[in-house]
Amino acid sequence: MRRRDDVLLVDGYNMIGAWPVLAAMRDTDLEGARDKLLEMLADYQGFTGMSVTVVFDAHQVPGTGSAFNQFRISVVYTKEKETADSCIERLASELALRSRNLYVATSDLVEQHVAFGKGALRISARELLIDIEQNRKAIERTIEDKSHQRNELDTNLSLEVRTKLERWRRGQN
Repeated sequence: MRRRDDVLLVDGYNMIGAWPVLAAMRDTDLEGARDKLLEMLADYQGFTGMSVTVVFDAHQVPGTGSAFNQFRISVVYTKEKETADSCIERLASELALRSRNLYVATSDLVEQHVAFGKGALRISARELLIDIEQNRKAIERTIEDKSHQRNELDTNLSLEVRTKLERWRRGQN
C-alpha cells in the first residue's frame, strides 16, 4: 500500500519506450510523449499523494543538466555524461534515508537490482502503467458516482436552520 509520504522515481525514457501510447508518439513527437508522460504521472501523483520525480537521460547532450517542476512533479534532465540510471541511483541513495518508502519505476533489470540494493522497491514500467490505469478508472467511478448524487441544500443544514428558513418562507418571524 502506497502512502502520501512515499517517493516514486521514474526513468522517463524507459516509460516512454515501454508504454504503447507513448512509444507510438516517440518517433514523431518526443516532446509530446514527454508531456503526456508527465500528465499521466501528475494525475497519478494527485490520486496517490506520492511525491514523483521523473528523470530524463541527457548524457549525450552538452550542458549542466536541469531540474524544474511541471504539473507539481519534479523533472530532472541529467547533466552531460550522466545517465538517467546513475542519476536515479544517486537520488535513491539520498532519498532512501529520508522517505517512508522509495519506489523506482524502470524496466531496466540492472537498475532494478541497484535500486533494490539502495533500499528502494522496484516497479516495472508495465506495473506502473497498470497502476495508473486502475487509478484512472477509480477516479472516473468516483466522478460518475458523485454525478448521480443530488447536492441538496436541505441535507446540509441543521434542523434549527431549516426550521428558521421554513418560518421565514411562511412569513412567520
